[in-house]
Amino acid sequence: MSNKPGFWARNEFLIRRLHSLTGLLPVGAYMIVHLLVNASVAASPETFQRNVFKIHALGALLPLVEWTFIFLPIMFHAFLGLAFTFGANPNYTEYRYNSNFRYTMQRATGLIAFVFIAWHVFHMHGWIHNEAWLHLIHGWGGMFKPYNAATSAALAMQASVLYPIFYTIGVLACVFHLSNGLFTMGITWGIWISPKAQTGAKLVTSVFGLGLALVGLTSIVGLWTMKDLPEIREKENTAYELLVEIGDIPPNPHKRDESAAEPLEEAPAFNPATTKPADGE
Repeated sequence: MSNKPGFWARNEFLIRRLHSLTGLLPVGAYMIVHLLVNASVAASPETFQRNVFKIHALGALLPLVEWTFIFLPIMFHAFLGLAFTFGANPNYTEYRYNSNFRYTMQRATGLIAFVFIAWHVFHMHGWIHNEAWLHLIHGWGGMFKPYNAATSAALAMQASVLYPIFYTIGVLACVFHLSNGLFTMGITWGIWISPKAQTGAKLVTSVFGLGLALVGLTSIVGLWTMKDLPEIREKENTAYELLVEIGDIPPNPHKRDESAAEPLEEAPAFNPATTKPADGE
């Protein structure tokens, strides 16, 4: 019987460093940008829509960018994190200065983030862009339409009082996982080793986490409380037609709400706040 170490044992150092690195770049960086773009809805729905238009101006390049810098790195980091949590032996020597609480919370928030991200992608994007599938899950998933970004996201968030709760839990878990991960990454990479350096790093990463949490909650509150959706929808449609006409974005009916051509009041909405009572009620 061969005593030759397996692939994991031979490459554990490199695998752990890659896992740590992808948590910062590109996954962590993407999360920061994503939360900032979403929080722009607090400035105005028009600002949020402009930001989304800029992203989708990439046209056919967008899927390549998304898979290269977002989806594949997230899956790599997530599934490797699950392996560390359930299968691999934790390397306690790397975290000898870290508290048990932070270590436990990093694993717990990682699991919450994994479930939340999977559900979030389903809720807003439907996982796959297949018309039959999107029709099947209509009302539950694939709710976000980039060319009607503000109104479709608001309708998705306002569909149930549970959704803001789910998003709050998920966003806070993701933010803690990133900010605490920055702290432990600094230990892993030998950036802050002494207790004094770690105390300073803990303060900086905690402030960073609190700030990013505020940004994330801003977008949730902004979408949950958004009013005057018919007027906003009309502005979205006007902007879409103008940008298509001048060539800034490619036309794509699949990126528009299927009811975009109708007055929003007549569209099938899932927002109880905008549902009119029947006559006689």
